[in-house]
Amino acid sequence: MQKKEYPEEGELIVGTVTKVQNFGAFISLDEYPGKEGFIHISEIATGWVKRIRNFVREKQKVVCKVVNVDIQKNHIDLSLKKVNDHQKREKIQEWKNSQKSGKLFEMVAKNLNRPLEECYKEFGDALAKKYGSLYSAFEECAYDCNTLVKDGFQGDWLQAFDKVSKESISIPFVEIKGMLILSSALPNGISYIKDALQTATSTEYEDVTIDVKYISAPRYIIKVKAPDYKVAEHQMKKAVDRVQSKMKGKGEFDFQREIVE
Repeated sequence: MQKKEYPEEGELIVGTVTKVQNFGAFISLDEYPGKEGFIHISEIATGWVKRIRNFVREKQKVVCKVVNVDIQKNHIDLSLKKVNDHQKREKIQEWKNSQKSGKLFEMVAKNLNRPLEECYKEFGDALAKKYGSLYSAFEECAYDCNTLVKDGFQGDWLQAFDKVSKESISIPFVEIKGMLILSSALPNGISYIKDALQTATSTEYEDVTIDVKYISAPRYIIKVKAPDYKVAEHQMKKAVDRVQSKMKGKGEFDFQREIVE
């Protein structure tokens, strides 16, 4: 797969500290073999840095922001202080996924008995472009290989790609929960509540489950399990809206997103 020779200004990179001196640290760029960057002591941390080794040490993995690239001088300036904790976690995960997807793609090429570069040219690069990264393509295939077919991918490599995806990628799921508080003073109040709760568990997605559990009158825990938080929150809202609509005119309704048991 064709890679850039140099990083771009503003890009986050993963690197390994190779040398620490009083005035700064030298970083080997893990994603750009043969390239080295430099963090001046003023870019190590906010505030005054009395001892640089309190912040960086040799062989340490770091996430830095590229602040300047001089291709002619082969010089890359980096900043450690311009990267927050959230960016660091996301970049490290992205880097780990990239490392894993590279190894998985090698397995695909081996199973096909074809040269690695040939496989990248035939379908690897196109998959990465379509889904944002090669790892995301493996995730899509692990979830449903038909997604790739629907997106226009075809070839005898699909079977090998599907096999490696399903054997190596675990689809992440998230679970969110809330509390429904329902009551009814009508003669058939219990039936109305049961009917309302039953409407909560329906969903249009095969990979989403919604469960309602009785705690103690009038409290019921509702749990939504989905591939990601966005889908989970959306399905939670629709489920709660259905219950509220069903209870209208038949009793009291309340919903608490944060559960206090």
